[in-house]
Amino acid sequence: MNAEPAKKIRVAILDDHQPIIDGYVYRLGQVENIEVVATMHFGEELEPTLKNTPVDVLLLDIGVPTSSTNRNPYPVHFAISSLLQRYADMTILIISMYAQRAMIRSVMESGASGYILKDDQSAIKDLPSIIQTVDSGGIYLSATAAKEIYKRRTGQLEKKLTPRQIEVLSLCAAYPDATTADLAHTMNIANSTVRNLLSSAYIKLKVRNRAAAIAKARTLNIIKPEDLPPITYSSKNS
Repeated sequence: MNAEPAKKIRVAILDDHQPIIDGYVYRLGQVENIEVVATMHFGEELEPTLKNTPVDVLLLDIGVPTSSTNRNPYPVHFAISSLLQRYADMTILIISMYAQRAMIRSVMESGASGYILKDDQSAIKDLPSIIQTVDSGGIYLSATAAKEIYKRRTGQLEKKLTPRQIEVLSLCAAYPDATTADLAHTMNIANSTVRNLLSSAYIKLKVRNRAAAIAKARTLNIIKPEDLPPITYSSKNS
């Protein structure tokens, strides 16, 4: 019996510069398990596109205009939260020229899973791998973005993690095969909320994925074996 083909990661791109879109499309086209399914230039194209085209990872430029007739900046922060509520399985990766700390932190806190600076050539070259990372539940920050977002973080990490972040990490540690949907069901919250809790915990712990977060939390004694709740899962890790 022939093996089933690997699932393709469906990518949509929103950027108001066609040469940039062309570059992303070319680079992603070199990878078998990634498919660019839509490209857009204006923020108001997002809703109709996502309604009709399933998307796993959305590459989103912060500075795009709202529409061809409304050149005001698209309300990205509202859009991120709103889109992730409606498309719970979609991940958003920001690619932007803006390196200000407040901007980076605010979009990450809105639910984005990564922030790449457009002048970060190494990240752009590694874009397919980064897309695979965020699609599998990890996060990615350009080095400059990471430096900005980690500024002025002092004190013990365990005091910075919220009770909900510690709760979701303890569940992940107990049941590494649990999917985002499993965790959401157990915690009685939305899938997107689970992703946001994990992403924000990764940032505080300065890691990029579940396994690293669990290891760091255990090293810091934030979670311990006896803290893990008695729940079982049978589904595979997404």
